Amino acid sequence: MLPGQDLIEAGMADLERGRDSVPALLVSIAAPRLRRLGLPIPRTIPSPERRLYEFLARDDPDAAHARYNALIRRLVSFERAAECAR
Repeated sequence: MLPGQDLIEAGMADLERGRDSVPALLVSIAAPRLRRLGLPIPRTIPSPERRLYEFLARDDPDAAHARYNALIRRLVSFERAAECAR
């Protein structure tokens, strides 16, 4: 399993179901790169970066920035690992 793969799989499943979630927003952020890697991205959520931050800020405004950055780092780790695995 690649680092962050759990988030990507959950996000793709949520997008297929039409569910907005943190994983779905991460997949929407990475959709162009993920598609280039051959992953079938069902749909995307508009303005995913802003919406992800807002989603995180609702739960804990003081930690939103740190959580956002940590999630983006996991996303980038997955993208890089998937490129190497290709």
